[in-house]
Amino acid sequence: MTATGGAQMVQSSPATTRRARGRPKAAEDKTEQNTVQSLDRALAMLRLLSQSEGMTLSELAAESGEAAATVYRALVTLQAHQMIEMEEQGQVWHIGSGAFRVGSAFLRRAKFVERARLPMDRLMRAAGETAALGVEADGRVMHLAQVETRQAIRAYFPEGSSAPLHATAVGKALLAWYPEERIETILDREGLAKFTSLTITSASTLMRDLARTRDRGYALEDQEGAEGMRAVAAPVFNSFGEPVAAITLAGPAFRLSLSDSTRLGTLVREAADEVTEATGGVRG
Repeated sequence: MTATGGAQMVQSSPATTRRARGRPKAAEDKTEQNTVQSLDRALAMLRLLSQSEGMTLSELAAESGEAAATVYRALVTLQAHQMIEMEEQGQVWHIGSGAFRVGSAFLRRAKFVERARLPMDRLMRAAGETAALGVEADGRVMHLAQVETRQAIRAYFPEGSSAPLHATAVGKALLAWYPEERIETILDREGLAKFTSLTITSASTLMRDLARTRDRGYALEDQEGAEGMRAVAAPVFNSFGEPVAAITLAGPAFRLSLSDSTRLGTLVREAADEVTEATGGVRG
């Protein structure tokens, strides 16, 4: 947040095993020789650019550890598909419109994004603060959509931006309904970085916070990700009762007080439940 920031596993018998359509015989081979190295390089460039405000060829080469000529070939290929573009002044490369179109396909697949728009709009109007929708992706929060308040000072969640799970209301709303084994896996990999004096940096403290979140039905972030910002969030569930997204309401601490959290948490919980029901989910 910024201010300016169940599945079953079955084993088929050899006689009945069938390869999934669209996969070659070597589909289960995840070794390096079964990857397209040039594609790996190009996707690495795309990822680096998505995490920056633009990079030069030399910066991309240094960051990726690849030769400049190799990086340039990857860039030109991506540019041909409009995945990236180059700003002539300064020779700086940026994410292009093609990447947005491809990314938008994910939003079309995630129907809860569309279903969440109206509840988020009502939430923003009722509370006067920015409402947003996020999911967990690779152990971090990824923001998918927001409805901004018109307040001059407000929370802002750029679409596609990421944030740590443990220091955000969205992240804690999701973690609270995750199996403990999954939480431990995420924490082992991502750690508990400190962002403010109020950031939770102890696993045991976080687990206690998550238990309180489950009890009340919504998560509270009290200036843990950014100084002076508070947020509440509640999860959206799928048909298996698993959390797949979370709706948050966030704003500056001087306007969103701790005494407001119960009322606003209830509103967020109702909005998230509405999206859960609209998408055929079952509250966990």
